[in-house]
Amino acid sequence: MIRHQKTLAGLSLLLVIWTFMPVMADAQHRRPAGGGGGARPHPAPANNRPSHNSRPATNNRPANNSRPANNSGTRNNNSVNNNASREVNKNKNNINNNSGNRNSGNTNISGNTRNVDKSRDVNINIDNSKTFNNYNQRNTVVRPRPVSYYPRPPYYWGGRRYYCYHPYVYRPFVPYAAWGPAWHPWGFFVAALATTAIIVAVADAQYHYDQGVWYAESNGGYTAVAAPVGGTVTTIPANHETVVVNNVTNYYYAGTYYEKDGQKYTVVPPPAGAVVEKLPEGGTEVKVGDQTYVKVGETYYAPVQDDGKNKYEVVQVEEEKK
Repeated sequence: MIRHQKTLAGLSLLLVIWTFMPVMADAQHRRPAGGGGGARPHPAPANNRPSHNSRPATNNRPANNSRPANNSGTRNNNSVNNNASREVNKNKNNINNNSGNRNSGNTNISGNTRNVDKSRDVNINIDNSKTFNNYNQRNTVVRPRPVSYYPRPPYYWGGRRYYCYHPYVYRPFVPYAAWGPAWHPWGFFVAALATTAIIVAVADAQYHYDQGVWYAESNGGYTAVAAPVGGTVTTIPANHETVVVNNVTNYYYAGTYYEKDGQKYTVVPPPAGAVVEKLPEGGTEVKVGDQTYVKVGETYYAPVQDDGKNKYEVVQVEEEKK
């Protein structure tokens, strides 16, 4: 009986084992895919797992590591920027070099252009001064007299003949300075003129006249100049001298000669043979051979004596004919 029970128990156990064998096999077959219990073999999946170690998409993906689009784009941008900056620098250098060449190599062209431009800008005063100088030369070109007027032969020196009616008597030149408080010598600069100054137009030039002194605009102010021939005013200083030459009355003041027509005084060139007592500041002694004259502008004055008084005579200078 006991043996029969053991046999039945063994059969029952085998039956149970046989029943659960497929279930256990199926569970064992599915465990690697789903992960699971304590018997999961970790080393094999970890070593052979291609998704982590060999991940071709991650390690070899060109978008991140190689990224030809981004890297090449960056390199192109850098190269473009570098090339552009280099080109710009080259252009700047070329511009600087060219400008340097224009300033240095083509000095004549740029220099002439600058001279022309500056002269055009500055020549408002320069042209006026040249005009004044021309008028000064006209003003100091002596009105000649017939040589028969002179009782003595001229003094010869340096290819020129110097005619003088009165005998030459040397004395050191001392300029006269007491012309009045409003007087200034030629070349004197003032920033502003008195309210008594008037504007006088002569030819194409404009002058300012005030109490016997003629001015031209220059450098933001006014410079005293020689009176322009042809300039006409209605008054001259009271301390002028009256000089009669060849039956013509001249009015002399500080190196300037006027002739009167009605109520107007017109500037005229110095008449040869005119004798005056005073010469203005600005005259200089000029050695002519063994004689010494005083030159005011371009007019030569000889120191002479007239009726026992020391005076100056306008010298008539002529080039010797060859």
